[in-house]
Amino acid sequence: MRMFLLRLSPPSSSLSHALSWPTSRPLNLFFSASKPISSFSFFNSKFNKNAIFNFSSSTSLEVTATTEPTDFTSEIPFKGGPLKSGLYLVATPIGNLEDITFRALRVLKSADVILSEDTRHSWKLLQHYSIKTPLLSYHKFNETHREETILKRLQQGEIVALISDAGTPGISDPGTELAKLCVKEKIPVIPIPGASALVAALSASGLSTMEFTFVGFLPKHAPSRKERLLVSAKETVTQIFYVPPHKLKQFLEETCPIFGDSRQCVIAREITKVHEEFWRGTLMEAKEAFSTHQPKGEITLLIEGKEDSIDETPSEAQLESELGDLISSGHSLSMAVKLVSEASSVKKKTVYTLALRKFGKVQPNDNSS
Repeated sequence: MRMFLLRLSPPSSSLSHALSWPTSRPLNLFFSASKPISSFSFFNSKFNKNAIFNFSSSTSLEVTATTEPTDFTSEIPFKGGPLKSGLYLVATPIGNLEDITFRALRVLKSADVILSEDTRHSWKLLQHYSIKTPLLSYHKFNETHREETILKRLQQGEIVALISDAGTPGISDPGTELAKLCVKEKIPVIPIPGASALVAALSASGLSTMEFTFVGFLPKHAPSRKERLLVSAKETVTQIFYVPPHKLKQFLEETCPIFGDSRQCVIAREITKVHEEFWRGTLMEAKEAFSTHQPKGEITLLIEGKEDSIDETPSEAQLESELGDLISSGHSLSMAVKLVSEASSVKKKTVYTLALRKFGKVQPNDNSS
């Protein structure tokens, strides 16, 4: 047995194209043979490309390339026997297709069916890893309709995998209700962990990771959004939000007066993708930076927790302003009193007295307790 080294420095443009290999980098191919050879194959796993090298003479090399899918899962190492029946919540990449575990690939290949938030999107992932398990659409608009069929298949002993477009099912994505139903029916629910936008963003944010609150997407209605932001603003731990890019400007305009202009924030965009970006600064700086342009891609936004110090008692004018904003947004007087009291640490009785003086008597259906 003899070892050979073929060094192409740099490789030709045709070979670079065949293997998706940059022309600026040398290509070293090591191989062994016990007898003279006329050809051998080379596989580039990163780009899923296979090339066959044919030696036609001592000075020339012919390259034939193919992009046929390669079955990675057949070589995946694993321990244990066949998978048991149950609902498998499988985390999928949030951008980079390499961010998937061997275990996740084995489950997706072994499952009887894969429930998918968007079958067209998920098909690309399955094709990349040569997984031929059938897909069945499962999203917020049909999950109630699908539950009976899925439950029946699980009770018959099938393996059902659930994936979302990106990340972990059930975390700001479909899957929670199905998991609840399976738990109720004593059907195993098995998590297959993997990529997570909130954990990835938090780990690289530079903000405190000791404790945090994952809020996810804010409610659609303005009064409910303000109610949630008032709660987050007084917490001393890092707050994590998912923000659609077209709503970033609105989010910053609403958070600045509640959290304060000087609160530090991190805007993590396109995590794990080619144009990944981490923007850092105060909420006011963020508001100014993104006031004139809308960024593209998925956004995870983190805001530092409130400093754990003795709060200054807000002035009567500040309390009045908060009450007025909440009441004009549709909250009842009693609910406005409750929210302002909790956010300001001012006694509820004091806020209620101010509210009565400034905004009149409580309506018949309004209960201050």
